[in-house]
Amino acid sequence: MQHGAGRPVDALDLRILAELSARPDEPVSQLAAALGVPASTCAFRVRSLRTRGVITGLSLTIDPAALGASVQAMIRVRLANHNKGGVDSLFDALVATPGVLQVFHIAGADDFVVHVAVSDAASLRDIVLERITVHDVVRATETQLVFERREGVGVLPAASARL
Repeated sequence: MQHGAGRPVDALDLRILAELSARPDEPVSQLAAALGVPASTCAFRVRSLRTRGVITGLSLTIDPAALGASVQAMIRVRLANHNKGGVDSLFDALVATPGVLQVFHIAGADDFVVHVAVSDAASLRDIVLERITVHDVVRATETQLVFERREGVGVLPAASARL
């Protein structure tokens, strides 16, 4: 595997990534012990993975329902025209909208997919009517409620998780 212009991701990198994915807050010394490598090697490799852009950050996952946003939906957005300024302006506005979890600019019949979490149907309606369709580039929207969401296995090879 190769990332950017840096050196390829090797077997030890994959083992480190798998271990970090399972326990992202584990100290490097414990990570190294679990992998059977010296702590200095592990620390160097983690720094290298960050520098090379393989690890892009740490994130905190919050359950939106615990904060009163128990209704999740995917809003598909179709544009009337695709001028760069209008697309960029809409994209910027979408990611700055309270309740928006993720925004995907996509190819195909739809141009954006917006994942939102809100407290109720009225709040969902307000995002569509007051935050999305007010943009001149928007032609149509379609909203789909999310009944359940699960995380996928990700991009690490299955074998690396067992090493």
